Amino acid sequence: MKTIKYILAFTLLGSVFVGCSDLELVEDPRANIAADNLYKDKAGFEVGLNGLYAQYRRERGGDTYGSGNDLMIDPAVTGTDNMYGNERTGWARGGNELDARNTPTYSGNRQLLNWLYEMNNAANTIIARAKNPAIDWTDKEKNRIVGEARLLRAWVYRHLSSLYGDIPLVLEESSGANVITDWVRTPIGKVREAMEADLLFAEEHLPETSSNGGKVVKGVATHYLAELYLTLGRDGEAVTKANDLITKGPFSLITERYGVRANQPGTSFTDMFIDGNSNKSEGNTEVLWVMQHELEVNGGGDNIMRRWHRARSQDIRVDGKSNTIMFSVANGGRGLQRVAPTRYALELYETSDHRGGRFAWRDYEVLNNPDNVPSGRAIGDTIFFDWKGKDEKQQNNYWPSTRKWDYANPLDLAGSRSYNDQVYLRLAETYLILAEAQMNTGDLEGAAKSINKLRLRANASLITAGDVDIDFILDERSRELYSEEHRKYTLVRLGKWYERFQLYNKVGAPNGDERHTLMPIPQDAIDANGIPMTQNPGYDNE
Repeated sequence: MKTIKYILAFTLLGSVFVGCSDLELVEDPRANIAADNLYKDKAGFEVGLNGLYAQYRRERGGDTYGSGNDLMIDPAVTGTDNMYGNERTGWARGGNELDARNTPTYSGNRQLLNWLYEMNNAANTIIARAKNPAIDWTDKEKNRIVGEARLLRAWVYRHLSSLYGDIPLVLEESSGANVITDWVRTPIGKVREAMEADLLFAEEHLPETSSNGGKVVKGVATHYLAELYLTLGRDGEAVTKANDLITKGPFSLITERYGVRANQPGTSFTDMFIDGNSNKSEGNTEVLWVMQHELEVNGGGDNIMRRWHRARSQDIRVDGKSNTIMFSVANGGRGLQRVAPTRYALELYETSDHRGGRFAWRDYEVLNNPDNVPSGRAIGDTIFFDWKGKDEKQQNNYWPSTRKWDYANPLDLAGSRSYNDQVYLRLAETYLILAEAQMNTGDLEGAAKSINKLRLRANASLITAGDVDIDFILDERSRELYSEEHRKYTLVRLGKWYERFQLYNKVGAPNGDERHTLMPIPQDAIDANGIPMTQNPGYDNE
C-alpha cells in the first residue's frame, strides 16, 4: 500500500550512474544516498533542476513518466464549460462521469497527487541542499538555482490548492528520520502565503531571459504573482504586476506573421503553435515559458497533446467509404480526440475572428489516400463536418478539434507521442489577468482596452467598457486560451465552475454536482496517515 509518507518522500534527481572497472562489479553505497552525492557543486544542482523540469513535463506527457496514454493534467482542463470527454476511455471520461470517476479510490486521482508531491519534494531537496556553505558558487548563481526550484514549488501548490483546496504544506526535504507520517491539511490561505513568498523570491533572483527556452524566467514569476493576487482579492497589486510584465518585460504580443510558415497561408495568432515557432529564439516574442521536447535524445521528453486533442481522421467515412484519409505531417498526425470543445466553446467566435478560423480549428478533413478515393471525389477534396447547431456528444468523429497541438514525426506518422516544443504560458493570458483586475478595481475602460489588444490581433470586433463583466472575460479566455489554460482552476477561483459546467457541458452536466468543484483526497493517503485526515465535502461515503 502506498502511504502518504512515501508520497511525500519521493524525489526525482535525474540519472546518477555508478562506475565499474574491468567488468568487475564494485559495490558503491553512494547509490543509496544520491542526494548527498549529487548536490556537492553547481553542476550537481543543474542536474537536479533538470530532473525537476522533467517532472514538470509530465503534465503533458502521460501518466507514467511519458509511457502512459492518459494526459496527467486532464482534470484541470476537461469537465468544464468549454471541454468534455469525447472518447470513452481513460482519464477523459472523468469529465463526463464525475459521479463515477472523480472518487477517492480512483487510481488516476492517486497518481495525480503522487506526481505533485514527488515534484514538491524534489524542489524541497534542491532548496534545502543549497544552504550548504561548502558549495563553491556565487550568491547570484545560488539564488538563481533556488529561485527556479522555488518557482516550481509554487507551481506545484498552484495545482494542489486548485484541485484539492486545503492540502498538506511541505516546505522541508522529506528523507530518513525527517519523514513525517501525521500530516494535516494546511488551510489554503497559508498555502498561498507560501506560494507568494516563493514567487517573490523567484521574481527577484531569476533573469529576465534565458538562452534555454525551457527555463523559468522572471516574467513567469510575475505572471503567477498577478494571478495569485487576483485569487487573494488584492486586485490593485494584480494590476501592478500584470502591467509591469506587459510594459517593462522583454515580451510583446505577436501581431505580424513570422517563422517557418510565414510565407504560407495562416495568421499571426496561429503561427506561434507551429513546430519551429514556439521559442523566443525562433521569433516568438509572446511566450513566457515553453515546454521543451526533443526526438531521439536521452531525456528529451515527449507529450500526448496532439493525440489527446486532434480528431480521429482514421475513423472518418466519406460517402460510406473508410480509409480515405492517411496520417501526414500536413494534417497534424494521428489523433484520438479524447477530449473536444463543447458547442459553447465553438460558438464563441465571430466569423472574422482568427482564433475561431480554420487555421486554428479543424472542422474538416482532406482526402489524401490515392489508393482509396470515393467515386466522384478527388485527392485534395475538403470534407467539412456538419456540426453547427448541434450539441456535443461522446464518440463523435465528426466534431471540430483544435490545431494548436498539430505535430507528426515524419518517420512515424502513426506514432502516439509528439516531440515538438510547445507554448506553455504566454503574455496574452497576462493581458486577461490584467483585464480582470482592472474590472475588479472599477476601471472598465482599462479592462476593455486590455481585451481589445487581443481582439485586434485576432481580427475580432472591438468592445467597449459596457461589454465587460466576468462572464465576458471568461468567454474571452476560452477564445484565446482553449486547451492552454487550466480552465477549471480559473472557474474554481471565481466560484463559477458549477454554474458554467451545468450551463454549457451537455455531456457531463447530468453527472456532476457542486461537490465536484474540488477533487477528493485519495483514500490511500487518508488511510495511511498516522492521524485522521478530513475528506473534502461530499466524498466521505464513497
